[in-house]
Amino acid sequence: MFPADELPAEPPAPRWSGSAAVPPPKPRKRSWGESAVLPPVPPPPPEQPEDVTPVDPWAGADTGSWDLPPAPPPPLNPTLPYPVAPPPRPPHSGPPGPPVHAPKPAPPPVAYPVSPPPAYPVSPPPPVAYPVSPPPVSRPPAPSRPAAPPPPPPAPPRQRRAKTPPPAPPTNRQAPGGYAPAPKRRRRRWPWFLLLMIACCCGCPAYYGVPVSNQYPVNASLPAEVADLRLRDDSGSKATAEKLKSEVRKAHWLAEDTFAGIYGTPAGKRVTVFGGTGFRFTPESDAEDEITRLTGQYSLGEAQTVDTGVRGRHQRCAVGRADGEDVVVCTSVDHGSIATAVFTRLSLDDSATLLGTLRERLVTADQK
Repeated sequence: MFPADELPAEPPAPRWSGSAAVPPPKPRKRSWGESAVLPPVPPPPPEQPEDVTPVDPWAGADTGSWDLPPAPPPPLNPTLPYPVAPPPRPPHSGPPGPPVHAPKPAPPPVAYPVSPPPAYPVSPPPPVAYPVSPPPVSRPPAPSRPAAPPPPPPAPPRQRRAKTPPPAPPTNRQAPGGYAPAPKRRRRRWPWFLLLMIACCCGCPAYYGVPVSNQYPVNASLPAEVADLRLRDDSGSKATAEKLKSEVRKAHWLAEDTFAGIYGTPAGKRVTVFGGTGFRFTPESDAEDEITRLTGQYSLGEAQTVDTGVRGRHQRCAVGRADGEDVVVCTSVDHGSIATAVFTRLSLDDSATLLGTLRERLVTADQK
């Protein structure tokens, strides 16, 4: 026992080392086949008093190798060279920008006191004994299954029966007794019939209507001169012309107008022209009738057909005699007029050509 004033000083309490307390481990999950009964938890170790002298765990251990120099660090990985800095930009020539505030200086780091390490090593807590699962129970091997029988051989391919075409319907179908036979369907032919009707209704009038429209109505007038012919104006020629006009009116009483005239040349040739205007439906038969009417008066022979080259115009010429000399009588008829001439001292071909020239001057189309 020590006196009260000579009591030993109590050891200072350990200061805070900055390390957190280690939490207790979580309960481990039970594995498959492990017993659900947990073993009793061992009692915690008794707390050691603070006045117990610590024990060096490394006492008597060979620590001479701790003084060896450390191993050299491994070589560093090669690094890429730093990029070359870009050239400096030229000074800005525009208006000055807004002022840039200098960044605030960062506050100085706060220095915290670091506690020295404890003078003695802290012993680790004792290991916790966990229950060990019992070894798995060996099961007897499963009985082997009998081998499957071999599959049956494949069946031969099924042959398809050839499809027979349906029987053709009988050609001589007859309705049963008490029923009327079905009427046969007639084949339509109306498109061809319609086209034929259109062709007949439009083509025929166009074929026959164009000459009629070009040749009727017309006007007739006697020119004073035609080629080398001169119109005679004496009283005898006028009287003969009036007589011819009356004969034309009697022969063609449906004529709208009549004309007649006598032409002559200095050489003694004479041409007598007469005719009329009006619509004629059959000019070809009218030309033959005109030659027939003049046959007895001029003792005409066989008439010859002259091609005029104009569709709808027909011309006939015949040779005869008048006042003891030979003459040629030619007539030209179309859908709008009839013109007849008696030529002396000319051939039949020349007379037919001259009648065409006279007709072009005598008969002109009506100006509507």
